[in-house]
Amino acid sequence: MFLENSITRQAIVVEALVDSLALPTTTDPGRLARILDFVFSYSKTSLLKGLTKGVTGLASLGHSNISLAAQASTALSLPFLFALCLSGSRSTPGVTFFNAGGQYYFLSKIDLAKFLIYTSLVLNPVANTIITYLHPSDEYFIGVNAKKVNEKDVQINKTLLTIDENGFGGSKINTVAPYTVLQTLIYKAFNEAFVKESIGLNLTVTKPVNPFSVCYGAVDVLSTCVGPAVPTIDLVMQSNDVFWRIFGANSMVRIKKKDVDVWCLGFVDGRMSWTDSFRGVVDQFFACVALKLHQV
Repeated sequence: MFLENSITRQAIVVEALVDSLALPTTTDPGRLARILDFVFSYSKTSLLKGLTKGVTGLASLGHSNISLAAQASTALSLPFLFALCLSGSRSTPGVTFFNAGGQYYFLSKIDLAKFLIYTSLVLNPVANTIITYLHPSDEYFIGVNAKKVNEKDVQINKTLLTIDENGFGGSKINTVAPYTVLQTLIYKAFNEAFVKESIGLNLTVTKPVNPFSVCYGAVDVLSTCVGPAVPTIDLVMQSNDVFWRIFGANSMVRIKKKDVDVWCLGFVDGRMSWTDSFRGVVDQFFACVALKLHQV
């Protein structure tokens, strides 16, 4: 079987192994669910080059039938879905729930599942990896039809948000990129809209810190229960009623070192060569994404 590092594009042929895997259950604490004939592999540590410091392995969560999520669903005869929660802490890990459509309890046992809004996954007909090139992508795309800042439309060429016949464009959920990456034209329009709306909050841009372009002095940014007081960002899906709202806790990155203390907008320019208009998740925040496998 093939293994590929999506950062360096290095791929190697490795031997597939079969063993049993046991995972803890949420419905019956202390009980383990066994996955028999679990397919996995190993490689040299050089394949981890370019990934976050401390990473010791990779877990496949894509559309592939041998991904960890798909194998768990098949072995347990349960729905093909999982929820991925990314931690905003450098010391506290996140969590992944397999086959769980809820409940997701947060803050004094509030079931977040009751408030979720759903959107369909979009299949990219052409993968851009070495292993699956010219075949359908195993990655997850969502249909972002518009972007808003403070509920006002960002003026962009919306054809950039769709996937063309060659697999270019579209909006991908990617946990490898540390920050959200935007295609250059979208990035410029988005930054202009964000800065314009920030003026109403008495925020003035200051000297940026790489790799960001929009930063504000931390002393000028108020704190709220949803993070820094900055304009909200909406990723609008199939209708105006279905959107992913991003507050300051999710969109801003605090940089504090020596004589610098700023909040920066955690979106970076992917340059014209990037194939996807929206990539990744912003560092320093907690987010949960529930995905239904193979439902495209």
